[in-house]
Amino acid sequence: MDLHHALTLLNSTVDEVSTQFRRVPGSAILLRYVKNSYQNDPIRSVVELCLFLFAVRYLLAPRYSTKKKTMDLTEQEIDELVEDWTPEPLVAAPTELEALEEERRPIIAGPTGPKVKLMNGKTVTHLASHNYYNLVQNELLKERAVQILRNYGVGACGPPNFYGTQDVHMDTEKEIARFLGVEACIVYAQSFSTISSVIPAFSKRGDIIVADRGVSFAIQKGLQVSRSTIKWFNHNDMEDLERVLAQVQVEQKRKPLTRRFIVTEGLFENTGDMPDLPKIVELKQRYKWRLILDETHSFGVLGRTGRGLTEHQNVDPSNVEMLIGSLAHAICAGGGFCAGSAEVVEHQRISSSAYVFSAAIPAMLSVTAMESVKLIESNPDLITDLREKTRLFRQQLERCEQIQMTSDPANPRTLFHIDREIIEQKGVEDEERLLADIVEECMGSNIMITRIKKVKDSSVTDAPKKKKDVNRDPPMLMASVMVGHSKKDVESAGTVIRKAVGKVLGRVKK
Repeated sequence: MDLHHALTLLNSTVDEVSTQFRRVPGSAILLRYVKNSYQNDPIRSVVELCLFLFAVRYLLAPRYSTKKKTMDLTEQEIDELVEDWTPEPLVAAPTELEALEEERRPIIAGPTGPKVKLMNGKTVTHLASHNYYNLVQNELLKERAVQILRNYGVGACGPPNFYGTQDVHMDTEKEIARFLGVEACIVYAQSFSTISSVIPAFSKRGDIIVADRGVSFAIQKGLQVSRSTIKWFNHNDMEDLERVLAQVQVEQKRKPLTRRFIVTEGLFENTGDMPDLPKIVELKQRYKWRLILDETHSFGVLGRTGRGLTEHQNVDPSNVEMLIGSLAHAICAGGGFCAGSAEVVEHQRISSSAYVFSAAIPAMLSVTAMESVKLIESNPDLITDLREKTRLFRQQLERCEQIQMTSDPANPRTLFHIDREIIEQKGVEDEERLLADIVEECMGSNIMITRIKKVKDSSVTDAPKKKKDVNRDPPMLMASVMVGHSKKDVESAGTVIRKAVGKVLGRVKK
């Protein structure tokens, strides 16, 4: 075929295609659009052609499956893979410090008291207990407990408010309410779960809680379970509390009303100091908030008759919506309580998980708690004696320049830590191990104190976590005196602790 015939064939083919294309409906409009577009804006025509070609290529491209390809294995191969697989451990292996403290753990043989006998046969002065008034060994309480045990048995075996409530439970609640000067009270079977259950019983998702950054682990668990919006203020900083309350007021303006609570402690578990309750009450009334006060460590200790922080700082208990306390610390029984108005108490009887889904406190412990409250109230000399011995003990510790006490002078539970400058100067990296060595050094001199231990990574506060920040949450030692300790015991214990701190720090190489 020559060139002339080829051109003739091409022209005829083009004419045939053109004729067939014109028969397609709308083809004339498309041709007119292309001609006008090319004449007016040839670049646009090029771009459109490129897009058309891309679309055609995309549609004709091979498709790939996003599903993972599976490999067929034989039974033998599956068995071999399972045999070679090693699961991750359920819990981490104990650290060197944990293993050391487990080995050193003292075990008391017999009743607790000012002096206790250990399983290794050694008798030591006990400064690691909340048995401040030595009620554990009070003969009247023991006789009453034995009597109740014989009459009521060893347990209730049923949840309260259903088929586990006994008359002694109601008597204890009435007695605590009378003692505190409030309308009603509810008793829980376990101290820790009291505050961690009371908070979510009232505060739900969407509600707002403003809490001190230094609150205890039990409170933090309650805040976490409530799923409320949590706002934090700096520890015991009333100016920062007012700032947060004012900020919330601005943020919530023109929004639906929500329940709002301030949460703090009477004596802080982690630091031992106390808040400015009159100022907190003033702020909560000004901004229209409710107050939840955890008196776990202050009930039975603070105030002229042991009624807690409200009595100690002359605050009407009716200004506190919920007063939470422990019956397992200074009272030496078991369980906890929440006191306040009748409405607050009755709401918990069906809405508080720890109350509804736990067996009622044993009658023996309930009556022991009630009798302990009466005993402390009728013997104010117990509180006076305890504070005097606490003062003597603190005087001994104040003579040690290497430690700093954070607890309030009225707190028999004395908390202290190594001076921050000394830690920096000596370059101490494992301060907890240092404190454990101090505890062991004291034990060698027959003085038993303890180290405050915290659950790892347990804090739910918004405070920044810096591993090398020596000014934040220093590890603490705790020592508490009892009325059963003599003046000589107290002064000797303080001297031993001072010497132990100096000796252990002296072994630290810079």
